Amino acid sequence: MPEPEQIRAAVHRYLDAVATGTAADIAALYDENATLEDPVGSPSHTGRAAIEKFYGSLESARRSTELLSLRVSGDSAAFGFRVVTETGDQTITVEPIDVMTFDENARITSMRAFWSAQDISFG
Repeated sequence: MPEPEQIRAAVHRYLDAVATGTAADIAALYDENATLEDPVGSPSHTGRAAIEKFYGSLESARRSTELLSLRVSGDSAAFGFRVVTETGDQTITVEPIDVMTFDENARITSMRAFWSAQDISFG
């Protein structure tokens, strides 16, 4: 099991990659057989290739992230953050709560994002 500091660092790498990285950069943080459910209740994406495809839609937007809270317990982390995406003249802000599990190398093995349409604001 990874140390809490390794998990905290992995969460920060994830938020940095979501803000400034490519879909491949983000997917590289995941285990090869990881699962992603974003938002919870939507179809799950399994495997790094499917996860990279999921994040591909972010590449055309300017993005920023801000960590709002983080809790680590065992091999898992739950964290709230703000992500702002800008495409053309539209700004979209959402504050999901993500729950992730990690392997011994602090690679993401599962991610579940808790948010819904009511949590999105447009500017």
